[in-house]
Amino acid sequence: MNKAQLVEAIADKLGGRQQAAEAVDAVLDAIVRATVAGDRVSVTGFGSFEKVDRPARYARNPQTGERVRVKKTSVPRFRAGQGFKDLVSGTKKLPKGGEVAVKKAPKGSLSGGISRTTAKAAAKKATAKKAVAKKTTAAKKAVAKKTTAAKKTAAKKTTAKTTAAAKKTTAAKKTAAAKKTAPAKKATAKKAPAKRATSRKTTAKKTTARKK
Repeated sequence: MNKAQLVEAIADKLGGRQQAAEAVDAVLDAIVRATVAGDRVSVTGFGSFEKVDRPARYARNPQTGERVRVKKTSVPRFRAGQGFKDLVSGTKKLPKGGEVAVKKAPKGSLSGGISRTTAKAAAKKATAKKAVAKKTTAAKKAVAKKTTAAKKTAAKKTTAKTTAAAKKTTAAKKTAAAKKTAPAKKATAKKAPAKRATSRKTTAKKTTARKK
């Protein structure tokens, strides 16, 4: 069945071929526009139309077998609803007359016919969220750098203070040791004249002995 035959099939229900053609065109246009904008058109019981992004990949040329680079692209995809699948598989019988029993879609489930403004608004929101996330990450990195620099500076100051204290302690110990050593040397120097006095006494004794 092509488009013309589809129009003929529903012409009697819509009051004429012109009305049927306009209805088909309006439905298809709404589906195409919404899918191109990135919206998902879902009709409960029938199926859904959506845009799918395919990443860049390598494929084989069927004629030459050569490996070919395929660019990133987007393609439309249709997924049949469960009711449609059941009718096609034979699980459910197709009614002989009248319309196919398709469940009515609940409120808010139909995304077909959504304007591009909605898609653009969603894209703007996503972009704004990304910008906020980037700013937050940059702020966290800046705070982390400042904290690291402050820690390094504090560590350097602590090391300098420890080194200065150690130097002072060493200098104090050396000074105290020098002071203790100086009196000991003076005492040794003072004891030296006693030996000279002893030698004088010995000389006096010898002189006395000679006089006798």
